[in-house]
Amino acid sequence: MPQPNGSISFILNDREVALSDIAPTATLLDYVRLERRLTGTKEGCAEGDCGACTVLVGRLVGDRLVYESVNACIRFLGSLQATHVVTVEHLAGSDGTLHPVQQAMVDFHGSQCGFCTPGFVMSLYGLWLGNDDPSHADIEKALQGNLCRCTGYEPIVRAAEAAAKARPSEVFDPIVRERETITARLKALAPTETITIRRDDDCLIVPADSDGLARALADNPGATVVAGSTDVGLWVTKQMRPISPVIFINGITDLQQIDVRADGLTIGAGVSYTMAHAALAKTFPGFGPLIDRIGGEQVRNMGTIGGNIANGSPIGDSPPPLIVLGATVTLRSKDGRRTLPLEDFFIAYGKQDRKPGEFVESIFVPSLPADDHFAAYKISKRRDEDISALLGAFRLSVEDGVVRSARIAFGGMAATPKRATNVEAALIGKPWSEETVRNAQAAFESDYQPLTDWRATSDYRMLAAKNLLMRFFLESGGETAQLVRFAAGDR
Repeated sequence: MPQPNGSISFILNDREVALSDIAPTATLLDYVRLERRLTGTKEGCAEGDCGACTVLVGRLVGDRLVYESVNACIRFLGSLQATHVVTVEHLAGSDGTLHPVQQAMVDFHGSQCGFCTPGFVMSLYGLWLGNDDPSHADIEKALQGNLCRCTGYEPIVRAAEAAAKARPSEVFDPIVRERETITARLKALAPTETITIRRDDDCLIVPADSDGLARALADNPGATVVAGSTDVGLWVTKQMRPISPVIFINGITDLQQIDVRADGLTIGAGVSYTMAHAALAKTFPGFGPLIDRIGGEQVRNMGTIGGNIANGSPIGDSPPPLIVLGATVTLRSKDGRRTLPLEDFFIAYGKQDRKPGEFVESIFVPSLPADDHFAAYKISKRRDEDISALLGAFRLSVEDGVVRSARIAFGGMAATPKRATNVEAALIGKPWSEETVRNAQAAFESDYQPLTDWRATSDYRMLAAKNLLMRFFLESGGETAQLVRFAAGDR
């Protein structure tokens, strides 16, 4: 049946929900706890950092039903059209028998105070559904977005290993058992036209496709466009900012395509970090480890490449490497499209070259010539799930020992993601040697005047940027034996 114009419909565990009176800022966490009394999902940080609120959200990717862990505290109800939300209450059998993931947490003493435990269970359940033989690294990656203050992680990792081996009858697991039925129900809920919900002075809009998005933005040029809500969620939960009217675009499938060709990748603006990982890591190996450090698994499942660009943050992790790779961004409006180099998109702090009614539609990343060196390095206080103090990206071509071209860009060193043009000039035409690198390091002070904040001092950022250039030299100059365990992005 076509979706009514004024309601958001999704499946919560085993029941279909239709909501016609919701605010644009209403979160999934508040709904399941306060409205549905499903209190296993906890509020810890309200910023997508601790994982206590983790639930699974299933969505259709083509004809395939995919479940991903997400942070309910920053996931808005308006983004849930035609999805299946699964909370921890749905896992146990009808007779109370615990799911293998839950039972393993009991058997291996994976809980003490228990507050974080439901979130861990849901993250491990997502892993259990998609990987029946996870490595230690797979388990650690699945748990990056879950923080525990008392148990320690080793019992939880052992529980994950044990649960992976416990595979009862498919009839037991609710998702496996109902996958075909849920798939059919979600197809029936897929919108065929734009959904609009007005509540007092607030307005929530869910376009069915990118054409509908263009029309909605033309009618509401000042609207907040929300894809993954990993930033906008904090505007609401931490800053109490009004964001209406809101246009939710995470269900627009034609913005979630990746086109891999010989000349490069075209990545739709709605492609999440998780979706982009395989293509980017294969084409540009230095990109894979970097994406693994963007937030936790829940954030990577929600956050999008296009959103990271459109937000224009000077500490966004994807713009610096995309800039050095020569990426271009295509902007679209009701009146047409225009394409520009990504580095030109960022004008000043909080200001991008995006006209009223325009949205980021896609990003094109040219293929890297075989002889070019590329790396990206993230510096943060905490290795996993932390915001960058600075992030440097480097691309260099060397011919007969001489630097023929160089592109270097940093985030966290200026008001926008910015190239180090003076450093580049100090390298080009010079021998690719330690002496050249040391001479070029001084040029960083002409390119950047970084700020001091709680993440790092100005002096630290400047010294770190200079040292990253030296690291890049060591790794791209054949002196990598002692550095092999520190692949791009691993520190």
